[in-house]
Amino acid sequence: MNTENCKSQNALLPSSSDDDHGSVIARRAVQASADLDITPMIDITFLLLIFFIVASTADVQTSVELPPARYGKGVNDRTSVILTVAEREGAGSALVYLADGTGGSALADDPAVQEEQIMEHVRQGFSEGKSNVLVKAARGVLHRDVSRVAAAAARVEGVEMHLAVFEIE
Repeated sequence: MNTENCKSQNALLPSSSDDDHGSVIARRAVQASADLDITPMIDITFLLLIFFIVASTADVQTSVELPPARYGKGVNDRTSVILTVAEREGAGSALVYLADGTGGSALADDPAVQEEQIMEHVRQGFSEGKSNVLVKAARGVLHRDVSRVAAAAARVEGVEMHLAVFEIE
């Protein structure tokens, strides 16, 4: 063996002249990674979202079938402010009339203006001595349109709201 090679191997071994414990080798600190790459999860979420949007069909013309009333008393139309909600031919929200039936002109199509007109009509009816609000709706009118009209009328203080239903014949 080469003497030079032996010296280099002996240099790695602890010498007997060192203290009894030998040389101490420092450990590397273990680093915990707190970062989590969520990019793949976001990509999958967007792909699923796009899939469900493309694969779903929107049912815009959903209507609610209300059961006929079996019990209850009728509301006198002479003591009620009547609002009529009628179907509109074609697209768009329902037509709203400030009377019983569809005679006369319908209210404006702008929801904010329509709400103000409904509230003013209810206030005027209450000043004339009427005590109830009766909302009548045609069979094909969507629930959201009836709900919008009823909510506008209910904004007037002291309103007792009634919705018209068909009686069993």
